Amino acid sequence: MAYRCAILDDYQNVALKLADWSKIKEVETKVFTEAVRRSEADTIAALKDFDIVVMMRERTRFPRAVIDGLPKLKLLITTGAYNASIDMKACAERGIVVCGTTSHGNPTTGIAFGLMLELTRRIGWENARMKAGEHWQLTLGMDIEGKTLGLIGLGKLGARAAGVGKAFGMKVLAWSQNLTPDRCKEVGADYVSKDELFKNADFLSIHVQLGERNRGLITARELGLMKKTAYLINTSRGPIVEEKALIDALNKKQIAGAGLDVFDVEPLPLDHPYRKMDNVVITPHLGYVSQQNYDKYYPDIVEDIRGFLDGRPVRVIAPK
Repeated sequence: MAYRCAILDDYQNVALKLADWSKIKEVETKVFTEAVRRSEADTIAALKDFDIVVMMRERTRFPRAVIDGLPKLKLLITTGAYNASIDMKACAERGIVVCGTTSHGNPTTGIAFGLMLELTRRIGWENARMKAGEHWQLTLGMDIEGKTLGLIGLGKLGARAAGVGKAFGMKVLAWSQNLTPDRCKEVGADYVSKDELFKNADFLSIHVQLGERNRGLITARELGLMKKTAYLINTSRGPIVEEKALIDALNKKQIAGAGLDVFDVEPLPLDHPYRKMDNVVITPHLGYVSQQNYDKYYPDIVEDIRGFLDGRPVRVIAPK
């Protein structure tokens, strides 16, 4: 039986270059370099004739309505070991195999601190000025050494951010719903309450997963607790922060600025207010877009497909 495979959201057009797809030469592949969806109906229309779909993280969502609209779908692969945008129960009911991949594990820390440095030292902005032939320096920057880094979440990524913050000479505070003083001591961060975190942080960086408990975790109330000189950094997921409240706080200069790699709607609409705000640094969800990560993702995807074809699927993700 011939299978058709859709490779979604390969924005850099690199999927077929980063793995040996000849290992599954009996599979016909089609690469989508542009987003296939603006609605669930768009996703269904684009993918209804495919047996295998390869997802790049949550760039395209697979709720029940989409899964029900893809009658040929037999194998769904996501990069990473878990994907909250897949309705796993719907897949299980249909008998659709869901597989994941390994990953490099730490691409977001560099983006978080890159956003902090761009907000404070304006490296990219000054580079663009110099390349455009503008006059000599305009920026009077701020060192992050001696500043307070507030972390929401102190898991693997939060702990790495804490280590980098300390290397910069920052004081590190942390809070999350399940965080304990013992975990903070282990990492070398000070355990504080949620309100204390927002009141004292010069940089508030988010490192928790998006789930129902964390959706809308940061509202106008929390933003109102922050210093007027403080910055919000989000490299986790957009909906953790109430977007309207953040836009309002930035417009009113309630906080100094924000560094954002993630958004409620991705790709970010061309008319979105963030694109015109001078106190916001935005990047197009680059957190996991690293050479090392992609070098793991795509070979694993080929292995996943090969295993499925041979009746021995690997890295299967079971419903929780």
